[in-house]
Amino acid sequence: MSMTQIAEGWLARNVDDVVAWRRHIHAHPELGRREHATTAFVAEKLAAAGLSPRLLPGGTGLTCDIGPDFRPRIALRADMDALPMAEQTGRPFSSTVPGVAHACGHDAHTAMLLGAGLALAEVPDLPVGVRLVFQPAEELMPGGALDVIAADALAGVSRIFALHCDPRLAAGKVAITAGPITSAADWLTVTLSSPGGHTSRPHLTGDLVYALGTLITGVPGVLSRRIDPRDSTVMVWGAVNAGMAANAIPQSGTLSGTVRTASRTAWAQMEDLVREVVDCLLAPLNIEHTVQYTRGVPPVVNDEVSTRIFSHAIEDVGPDALADTRQSGGGEDFSWYLEKVPGAMARLGVWSGVGPQLDLHQPNFDIDERALAIGVRVLVNLVRQSAAF
Repeated sequence: MSMTQIAEGWLARNVDDVVAWRRHIHAHPELGRREHATTAFVAEKLAAAGLSPRLLPGGTGLTCDIGPDFRPRIALRADMDALPMAEQTGRPFSSTVPGVAHACGHDAHTAMLLGAGLALAEVPDLPVGVRLVFQPAEELMPGGALDVIAADALAGVSRIFALHCDPRLAAGKVAITAGPITSAADWLTVTLSSPGGHTSRPHLTGDLVYALGTLITGVPGVLSRRIDPRDSTVMVWGAVNAGMAANAIPQSGTLSGTVRTASRTAWAQMEDLVREVVDCLLAPLNIEHTVQYTRGVPPVVNDEVSTRIFSHAIEDVGPDALADTRQSGGGEDFSWYLEKVPGAMARLGVWSGVGPQLDLHQPNFDIDERALAIGVRVLVNLVRQSAAF
């Protein structure tokens, strides 16, 4: 029997298990670097199949090698952590953990990679070696991918691949594009301080609320004039806090937001530029300030060869499976792997085709579970297609 036939036979016998695994993980979500039960669940399934999973040094996340050591080795990655938010899907397998939910599809990513790993374990002679990477803490900037890299889990890996759920794409479709597919994402908090005072006499103090307004409009505006518009850079404030009384200028206030860009070059320069802009805008206003700038992740940039491998793997699922996609403004720490080895990420359609297309990180986010089998097939196909390159 061919590798494809063996894998398809495994999937036909176990597709209900893959769905059940996803539901179990969904019902028991864990936050980044706390994925102890999820890690144990995956490790138990792999060990029961005769494989040798290796726990990462941090205690959550694991890797597992399958296939020959004397051939090139590719890595397949899934993230495992959930988000600190309440679930509102009403599903029978909804989160049992208050304030924690799998609202980004990582439960599906983990179940699909586990399924692909167990299917590949039944193939007697894989054309390439495979390393399964079950990664913790993708949702924590700058990301658990750095934990995996620090553990030397990319040693001997020639390429790395990943799937990510896309609720804007119908189940049965998988989309990919060469070049940037996500954006860099940084976090910014500016803390302002002033002597405060009466609103009738702003000239005797530093008008802190006015200063906040200056930054709210000024920072995005100046960045749009200092950065090439083709880099698709967007700065958006998400939180502003100051004051309690209408007739009192407050003594402190904060602004928090994100800076995203499609350009790795712009990302490398962004922190210095943002600090310069904030300093210059506040200089005339007699306001003290501090800037906390947290660098997040660079863009995920799919290399040409890995994109072709992925495209062929998707096409093997069916003639209508492959779809095109555009770069997202979201960030993904899979990008850190691509700083070390070539690779690619594709988007797995999880929309049922009926009802609204919900977004990631919404409390009512859910997937069409028919997509799970599609994802397993694509991951398995990546192994066969990688042997041709």
